[in-house]
Amino acid sequence: MAGVVERRSIDVVPDEERHGSAFSQFTLWLGANLQITAVVTGALAVVFGVDVFWSVIGLLIGNLLGGAVMALHSAQGPRLGLPQMISSRAQFGVRGAVVPLALVVVMYIGFFASGSVLAGQALGELTHLGDTAGIVLFAAVTAVAAAIGYRVIHALGKVAGLVCALTFVYLGARLLERADLGDLLGDRAFSFPLFLLAVSLSASWQLAFGPYVADYSRYLPRRTSARATFWWTLGGSALGAQWSMTFGALAAATAGPAFVGHEVSYVVGLGGARLAAFLYFVIALGKLTINVLNTYGGFMSVVTGVSGFRGQRSLGPRARACYIAGIMVAGTAVALAGKDSFLTSFKDFLLFLLTAFTPWSAINLVDYYLIAKERYDLPALSDPDGRYGAWRWKALLVYAVGLAAQFPFLATHFYTGPLVAPLGGVDISWLVGLAVPAALYWLLARGDTAHVPEHTILSAPAAADAGPSPATAPASGG
Repeated sequence: MAGVVERRSIDVVPDEERHGSAFSQFTLWLGANLQITAVVTGALAVVFGVDVFWSVIGLLIGNLLGGAVMALHSAQGPRLGLPQMISSRAQFGVRGAVVPLALVVVMYIGFFASGSVLAGQALGELTHLGDTAGIVLFAAVTAVAAAIGYRVIHALGKVAGLVCALTFVYLGARLLERADLGDLLGDRAFSFPLFLLAVSLSASWQLAFGPYVADYSRYLPRRTSARATFWWTLGGSALGAQWSMTFGALAAATAGPAFVGHEVSYVVGLGGARLAAFLYFVIALGKLTINVLNTYGGFMSVVTGVSGFRGQRSLGPRARACYIAGIMVAGTAVALAGKDSFLTSFKDFLLFLLTAFTPWSAINLVDYYLIAKERYDLPALSDPDGRYGAWRWKALLVYAVGLAAQFPFLATHFYTGPLVAPLGGVDISWLVGLAVPAALYWLLARGDTAHVPEHTILSAPAAADAGPSPATAPASGG
């Protein structure tokens, strides 16, 4: 067991512990996206008024656009060997990174809760214990898997990817027996606001992976091609999500009210009584994969925020278990409180996430690829008195501007901005949230490069005595 339980937390993964290939990102993200919550996300486009043809097109565009941004974050993992949000300290400061981190933790708890609602329904039916007991049991299993860590996460991704892919092929065939595909795709009345809603739903789904995607590529060997990491991550995530979301759009259009509020039972019903137990298991397995990612990412984010003030560079097993238990308890409480109003709440939650994380993604990617050009001082990311300082006010200002710039264009159930109606009801907040902070940060930071090292610094100078140039690494190619 000692060789299976992960020892690393927010510290740099040494080169001698790196392993695997970029293809592992494909299997992980395929498995993470072939699951019931992605199905519900695709169904939302139809539920809120988009016809099937334009739903599928809009969802594809959003998956590709959001997936490309997410995959650019993934490519940072092999290069830095760090969890994703630790690298935010280079932009926001060792302590300033707690600002986006606070919203990231809310995201993880929300996704944990939404996943637990659907998986709890499946597990409750499978065990005959009911939804509430199913949610609690599922949360406990998730926490155990997250505590074991990186290896079990990738193993789950491989198993879930294969099992869920075969199951979705079967369910898709069964769905098409009920649906008249020609009629569903024949209605092509186009509404730009509704089309953009479909794009936003899938883009927000993909962008929400950005704050933790590098957590699962950081164990890859440093020599791993950035292009390979990018394309395998994008391929797995976009393919899995589009597959699930297309299924959801078709199911919602076919079943109508029979699907909304009964997503799990409808999907299981497609397989018939003989396969019901197996399909409940598959739904729970798919949700286990993604909820373990959310729990693990939440743990990493909380530790990153706390360690910026406490000066921690690593974490012991007992403290790790306590952090993970805290994420589990918070997510389970939200799941139990919101399980009866899931669908509407989840749609607004996705759009809220898009508002919170597009400015962070824009700042992180512009800094990493255009300002620092992939050169970071890794020891300084844990030192508030080092080259990155405790607070980097330019990035924090840009982040605040990026958040504020989106609100006039935002359309949700609880708030609609003043510029939504003049644009015909189109929600373009996520586009503003990417473009405005990206341009503003580049303008403010492009001349401020005194903190950028000549090469990536991997270790403190005192440790640089073993082998040729161990403390630095040239920029990675390809």
